[in-house]
Amino acid sequence: MSGAGPAGAETKGPFMTFANTPSDRATQRNALLMVVAAFVALAVSFCAPALAQEALPSVSAATSVIPDVTTNAPAAAPVDFSLLALFLHADWLVKIVMLGLLAASVWCWAIIIDKSMLYGRANRQMNAFERVFWSGQSLEDLYQQMQERPTMGLGAIFVAAMKEWKRSHEQNAASFLGIQARLEKVLDVAISRESDGLEKRLQFLATVASASPFIGLFGTVWGIMNSFTSIAASKSTNLAVVAPGIAEALFATALGLLAAIPATIAYNKLSADSNKLIGRLESFADEFATILSRQLEARGR
Repeated sequence: MSGAGPAGAETKGPFMTFANTPSDRATQRNALLMVVAAFVALAVSFCAPALAQEALPSVSAATSVIPDVTTNAPAAAPVDFSLLALFLHADWLVKIVMLGLLAASVWCWAIIIDKSMLYGRANRQMNAFERVFWSGQSLEDLYQQMQERPTMGLGAIFVAAMKEWKRSHEQNAASFLGIQARLEKVLDVAISRESDGLEKRLQFLATVASASPFIGLFGTVWGIMNSFTSIAASKSTNLAVVAPGIAEALFATALGLLAAIPATIAYNKLSADSNKLIGRLESFADEFATILSRQLEARGR
């Protein structure tokens, strides 16, 4: 038994079917297209990495054909930071500063070696003379021995005092105070002469010790000024432009310290050694003046 159903639908037996209108078919087509597009997008998203990996060798092969300008471009020459190169590339004024500091350092070392040897020799001679002087040998015999060879230190003071002593006795000087005063003068002159020989050129060490850092600093300031001038001329703040000039400037400071540090240490050490030797000279002069004064008093009686 068949009956009428809803509008747009028909029934056959127990089932009811809808009629496919044009609008329904368009909706179904659009839905199908959307599903297909979604599947295509999903497939592309999964396949894209594999496609990219396959395309990479071909791209790299193509790029290898094109000449690489950056790799084939000539590399910048490396900057030589050796000490000789820093000196040769420095400004003429910085070169003068470096040469002056280097010459001062060499001269300081020459003075240090010379004074060390001189003070050692003087100390040994003083020890040897004191052993002979206090051994009980007569002053006349010792004076004859010391006259035969050049003397220094205690021997020079002894010979100078004995010369005045013998000269005063040969002239029959009668004034005890006059002889004693002349002996003291002779001893003072001999000590001053020996002291000058011991302290000679030590002031140069003091001058180098105090002035070398400032001279090196002057070279450093001048070199840094040249570095800033190079920056302004090249219109570049690249470190390769600034580094050579700064290195040259700091090299001047290093030479100043190279001259000043040994000079300072050596001056303090050598001055202390010189003062000790001069103190021994003064002590011996006082003792010898006392001995001669005692003999003068004995002869005056």
